[in-house]
Formats: sequence, C-alpha cells, structure tokens
Amino acid sequence: MSDEDLWRVLRGIADMPYGAGQIAALEQLLRRVDAADDKHLAFVTRMQATTGYVYGGEPAKSFVTFSWCLSEFDRDPQPYHQRHLHQLLWHFKYMVSGLLKFPEVPLDRTYAVLDDMERRYREGGHSLQTVHKHRFRVADHVGDAEAAAHWYRLWQTTPRDDLSDCAGCDPTSQVGYLADTGRDADAVALAEPVLAGRLTCTEQPQAILTALLLPYLRTGRGEAARDAHREAYRRMRGNLADLWDIGDHVEFCTLTGNEARAVELIERHLDWLDRPPSPAAAMHFAATAAAALRQAGASTVYRRAAEGRPAAEVPAAVLADELAETATGLAARFDARNGTTHQSEWINRRLAVRPSGEYLPLSASVRRRPAGAGAATAASPSGEQGREVRVGEPPAVHPPADAGPDDLLDLAELSWGRHEHATFRAALAAFDDRFDAADLPAGTTAHRLALRAAERGDEDDVGGAIEINRAALGLYREAGEEVQAQVVAGRLGVLLTHSDDTAEEGLTLAREAVDVFDRLGDAGQRAAGYDRLALALLHRERWVDALAALDRAPADAGGDKHLATRIALHRAHLLEQLDRIEEARAAADAARRIAEELGVGELRTAACLAYARTVDHPAEAVVACDEALRWAPPDAELPVRVARARALLAAGRAADAVDDFVEAVTLCVERGAEGDAFLRWELAIAYRTVGRLSEAAEVAEEAVLGLARMGAQSEADRCRHLLAGVYAGLGEIEPALALLGQLADNLDGPDNLPHRGQVLEEAGGILYDADRDAVAAERFAAAATAYQLADLRLDELRARRREAYAWFWSDDRQAALRTVELADTLAAELAGRTEPAATYELAMVAEVGARVLTGEGRPDEALRRIAGVPDRLRSIEAFGEAVQVEILAGELLLRLERPAEAEPLLRRVLGGLPADSRPVRQTAWLLARALDLLDRPTEAAAVRAEHQLDED
Repeated sequence: MSDEDLWRVLRGIADMPYGAGQIAALEQLLRRVDAADDKHLAFVTRMQATTGYVYGGEPAKSFVTFSWCLSEFDRDPQPYHQRHLHQLLWHFKYMVSGLLKFPEVPLDRTYAVLDDMERRYREGGHSLQTVHKHRFRVADHVGDAEAAAHWYRLWQTTPRDDLSDCAGCDPTSQVGYLADTGRDADAVALAEPVLAGRLTCTEQPQAILTALLLPYLRTGRGEAARDAHREAYRRMRGNLADLWDIGDHVEFCTLTGNEARAVELIERHLDWLDRPPSPAAAMHFAATAAAALRQAGASTVYRRAAEGRPAAEVPAAVLADELAETATGLAARFDARNGTTHQSEWINRRLAVRPSGEYLPLSASVRRRPAGAGAATAASPSGEQGREVRVGEPPAVHPPADAGPDDLLDLAELSWGRHEHATFRAALAAFDDRFDAADLPAGTTAHRLALRAAERGDEDDVGGAIEINRAALGLYREAGEEVQAQVVAGRLGVLLTHSDDTAEEGLTLAREAVDVFDRLGDAGQRAAGYDRLALALLHRERWVDALAALDRAPADAGGDKHLATRIALHRAHLLEQLDRIEEARAAADAARRIAEELGVGELRTAACLAYARTVDHPAEAVVACDEALRWAPPDAELPVRVARARALLAAGRAADAVDDFVEAVTLCVERGAEGDAFLRWELAIAYRTVGRLSEAAEVAEEAVLGLARMGAQSEADRCRHLLAGVYAGLGEIEPALALLGQLADNLDGPDNLPHRGQVLEEAGGILYDADRDAVAAERFAAAATAYQLADLRLDELRARRREAYAWFWSDDRQAALRTVELADTLAAELAGRTEPAATYELAMVAEVGARVLTGEGRPDEALRRIAGVPDRLRSIEAFGEAVQVEILAGELLLRLERPAEAEPLLRRVLGGLPADSRPVRQTAWLLARALDLLDRPTEAAAVRAEHQLDED
C-alpha cells in the first residue's frame, strides 16, 4: 500500500465514530505506517490515535502515543510538527485528566506533566487558564479544598484563549464544583446561557446536563432534571468512555426513587466493568450501582458471560456487596497513591445514597413507583375467570349466626358461582370459625375441600387445587354422593388438561362427568358439566370438539344467568379461534347483554373485551374497551388497558394508545406479572408512530433487554429491528448500524436469508444516506448475496442496483462497472416480468448503468441503455424517476454534440417541472447550454436570467 493510500485510510478512520472499531482500525494502520517509514504519517496517525483512545474508552493507551509524539516533536523538529503543535498542546489536558484516573501512576508523574504543560504554554505565549483548571482538578481529586478553591479562582479570573476548553466543557467543570460546594442555584444560572447556545463538542451537551442533574433536583426543577437525565443518558449510553457519567445517572435514579430504572441501567452496563476505561470510572460506577442495588429488594440482575464466568441471574443484594467491595478497594488504592483519605470518604458517601424527597418519574414506560408486587388473579378450578371483583359486586352477605355447616358451604358455593367474592369469603370464614371438619359427615368435609380447592385455584396454585380436588373426589365417592363427585371430577379434569402429562386423564374425567349429569343431573348441572368439558377440550386446542360440547349444554343453563354468561363467553372464544368472526361477535354480544343485566364487573368486562376483539372497526373496539374499563375490577384492568391500547393504535389514535400502554406496563411491573417486555415493545411502536423517537428508543432498549433475558430471541430480534429504525430516525447512525449488524449475524440460517438480506440492505441505505458510499456498497453486495441464496431475484436486482449507485458515488468506477454487469445478467433473466416492481427495477438498472458508462466516457452506450425507459417508468406512475432519466438523456445528447435533439427534450421536461422542484436549475442549465451550441445566445441568456443562472 502506497503512502498516498495510507493517508487516504487515515482520513477514513478520522471519519469513523469513536470506539472499539476505530481503535482497531488505528492500530492496524499504525503497523502499516511504521513499516512504510513515513515519519509525518506516523506522527499524525499517533496524534489521531491519542484522541481515539481517549474518546474510545481506552485512555491508558493514549499515554504511549502522546509520549511518542512529544518525544518526536522535541527530538527532531519538522515543519509538520509546527502544523500540529496546537493539537499536541491540547493533548496535555487529556494526559493530566487521564493520569489521575489510574492509581498505579504516581502523583508526582501527574505534577510533572502539569509543570511541562505550563512551561510549554508560557513559551508559546498562551494563556494559563486551562493549566489552572487542571491544577484545580488535581487538588480536588486529592481532597485539598483550600488549594482547589485557590486554583478555581485563578481558573475563573485568567483570560481564555484557543487552548481553553470549549464553551460547554469549561462551564461543565464549574457546575460540578459549584454543586459540590452547595451552590446549586449558581450552578443552574451558570449553565442556562450555555445550554441556550450551540454546543458542538463531542462531550456536549450530555456532560453539562449530567452535571446539572443534582442542582436541578435540589432547586426544585424536577422536570428539568428528568429531561436532562433522558437526553444526556441517551447520548452517552453507547460510549464506554462515559462510564463515570453513567454512574451519575444511576445515582440520580436512586435519589429520585427510580430503583427499577437504576437496575435496568446497571444491567445494561454491568459488563463494562470487565473492560472499564479506567479504574476511577470503575470505582465510581461500582459505588453508585451498589447503592442502587441495595434499594432493589429481591430483584435480580442479569450478568453476561465473561472469561471464567458464565451468564447468570445475580441477586441484587449479592451483587451490591460485590460492587461495594470493588469500589472501596479501588478507593483505597487511590488514597494510598495520593496520601489522603479523600477518595474513600467520597466513595462511602456514594455508597450511602438513598432515595430522598418526592418520587420523580423518569421512565417513559412506568409512570408510578411500584409499591409492591402482586399476582394477577388466576382462572378458577372450573376454568371460569378469576373471582376478585369489586366493581358491580354487591356487599358481603354476613351469614346468620345460627347457620349450619351445610348452609354456610351452600352459601359459599352459590356466591362463588355468582362472582360474589366477599360473601364467598365470609361464608367460608364463618364455617372455619364455627366447625371442625373432622367432626362432620364425609359429604360436608368433601364440600369444604372442594371449595378450598377453588380458593387455591384463585390463588394460581394449580398443583394444590388438583391435590385437594382429588381428596374431595374420594370423600364424595366414599359418601355415595355421585352427582357432587362428578362436579368435582369435572373441575379436576379441567385442571389436569393444562398439562400434557395428565391431559388424557382430565378429558376422561370431564367426559364421564357429563355422562352422569345426562342421567342424574338437572339442567344447570348438565350445562355446567358440558361447559367444563368444553374448557378441557379448549385447553387442548380442540376447538371444534369444544364447540360441539357447548352445543349440547341446555340453552338457558338451567336458569343460571351467571353460568349462561360464561358459556356465551367460551363460545365466543371458540368461534373466534375457528375464524367464525360474525358468530363470535354475536356470542360476545349475548354475553355482554346478560352481564350488563347481572351487573357483575368481571363478567361484563370479559364480555366487552370479547366483543371488542370481534368487531369490524377499531373505533367500535375502542368503545367496547371503554365500557370494559369502566367495569373492570382492579385485577382485570391490565388486560383491558392492553386491549384498549391496541384498539386505539389500530384506530389511528396512537397518542392515546401511548397512555394506555404506559399504564399497562406500570400495572405489569407493580404486580410482578410477566410480559412487561412485550408490552414495552408495543409501547415503543406507539411512541414511534407519534414521532416521539427518544421515548421510543428508550422503551425499545428496555424491551430488547427484557426479551433477551426471557430467551425470546426471535421477538428480541424483531424489537432490535424496530430500534434500529428509531435510531436511524434520530440520526444515531452507529447504534442503528450496530443493531442491524447484530441482526444480520443472528439471521445466519437458511430460513432467515430474506430477513438477513433486508437488514443488510437497510444498513446499506443508512450508510448511503450518510455519504459513506463505499461501505454502503459492501452492505448492498452482502444483501444481494443473501437474496440470491433465498432465490429472491427481484430483491437481488434491487440490491445490485443500489450497490452500483454506491460504488459510483464513492468514485470506484471499476467496482461500479462490475456491479452493473452483474445486474445486467440478472435483468436479462427477469426481462419477461411485467409487474410494476419488476418494471421499476429493470428501468432503474438501465439508468444506473447509463450513469456508470457516462463516467467511463461511453455516452453513446449510455444513451442507448435508457431508450424507452422514461415511458416505462410513466406507465407505473414513477413520474419523478422518468424525469430524472430524461434529464440524463438530455445531458448525454449534449455530450454527443446533438443539441438539436436535446433542446426540445429539455424544454418539455422544464415545462413540466414545478417551479420550486430540485431538477429545475439543472434542466435549465442544460437547456441554456443546448441553445448556446445551437448558436441562439439570446434565448440562452433569457433561460439563464429566468432561472438566475451564472454563465458557468
């Protein structure tokens, strides 16, 4: 590789984002540069490496490159050294700050670098303002408050110059000192004009916003603090070099009562402690994380695998102790180096941080601080919905004092079937207080056991409910009460069909029960028995058989309207599964009417939701969900919120859907229920739909973590795809590309080739739009290969077309020509296809080939390629592209010295263009050129004047 090639590579690396990729590229280039023996290039490459190491999260390596450059500058001064002197002097600041962060570096070494920095600044006639600032930093680090105050005054009173830190970074350090010394209002006042200006530094505005978190909070500016947290954390969350500042955000979450969010941040960045940018950053993050985890209760943190350590869920308390030990150990090393106790005292204060003041919601997905976990109500042993209903339920009926044991159990049974939970509990409590089941007949004891099984089922203890029902069944049979035995057998059968291992036993029990009811039971018992059989079959996804069982139940359910409502609900569900939507809607509507008459909240809620799922129009679904929400008992609110959010989204009311999704996620977290990761994914979609991209990114990041933690890899990848699109919308190109690259790696199986091609093509599109054309071309080429392997020829053609454009604009004309040849071969295979997509691609392949040939100096071939292309494009209403090709044709005619043909074509194109459209000036310029060649200067001048064109 020639020296010119190496310089070109260096320029490309300078355009790369800071991070591991740029560092790897720099180190590879350094090896080539040293082999080439170009001292200028070696110096500039190491100067670039110094910056790359600092901002890429590996500052220790910058000490070596800086020292090499400084030594080379002093040993053999060259003209190019002088050109880079300003940057070399600037790097002294990196060195002083960096040396402080490594306890193994003696403090004397930092003072020596500071003295050398001051000498060189004085000799160059530069202000000492930034020297005083870094002497302040050293004093502050070792805990010398008097010296820190002295250097701070000098720093503030010494004039700035072009070696001073930028207009964002200098005030950031001042804000930090003012906040540390209790002058929060001054800190905020200092920062406001800075934030109002334009900050272009790599570290801003995230650094100053992070410094403002506590001043905002302590001066009562809660919303400003929240906004600062969100914006700053978003900007730094992917940068290893910002691990220290991320610790500040973890601490802010702890202070504001956002323990769950703190844990999410810790989990996201925990593996950075395996490769921290510095011991100081590791110390600070570990301390703030330990303090947060001490507030996290029984939470666990997923820690990724590392060398010698498998991936695992770690209890928060255990991890807190481990991180606290890490932090205190590092602080002790710094104090030993510094000869003070300042760092240990400072870390102990970090470890002691607790929530203070009023709770400040920070999350875009959780609106309340969880007060505790609670489990959602489970299905009852008979398969009916859970019974915890407060809305629409009558107050408890207190059992008479003289009620006998069977009276109390009958009251409890009746109340359970009617969803009157307060009376159900009251009757059972009275029974347990007044009687000892051991002294009662077997049938009575069996009845109490059956109701105890119902209680266990409502508590989601299916195993316990099965065990107790088996005992009750045995007692009923022992007592010779066959009908009651079959009631319990049917309930047991429904429970057993939840498991593959016991499903056949469950179905047998349910079938035998209905046979007995057909012979011995009344209409209500027969209806309940067939309902239970239908539920057992439903659990096995035998929809047709389940519906047939319901068809055999007495139409009026023996006069039991509560049972009739449940049967109608189960019928609606089965019909929905069978895609008989109109019948499902009718069944749901029937359930809705009966439930409204009964006034039972949970039945009415379930009926409204069933109806909402089957209506034709999303707006009708929203109305039904609104009704469900009015009647929903507390434990039923979560599914109602989810259903309403989805209906609102489908109805085009995404902004309203956001509120319901947020409430659903909050309820899910509060109750400790599973599924919040899936809900966050849907919430991210809603945020994106309404254009709230920052919140969409935040919530999608949470969803990806949650889905991956659950092992839902496919769903996690789909959410990553969403997140990549959000990042691209935010202009955060590197995170978007990283995600798309990860997806391409994940989609490496033969069944995933179409999706692999899609994400590679999307990555190419992002790079192309960012004018990184050569890399874009490589992505398009990889996409084309994936499409080829998937036998998706039209997609392959599109990817090749885009690859050719990218090579063309990257000025690699040979690669562009090779790609056009590949595209032409593929286009010949597809020439007989006439669908619009094929017509479009074949036309545009002709167009890109013409451009490449034009660049190769072959305009006659280029013109032949696009003959008839505009008409084909117009036939599919691709009018803009048609004009684009016609303008190219006009340009080619002029190149071929055929102005008489070009002039009418260009006039026609110009006449059809909107006055403010982009191609107008280009077309007018070409037309004026054609008129010049036709020796019609007056007309040419008129065209130029009309469109305000220069002669050139």
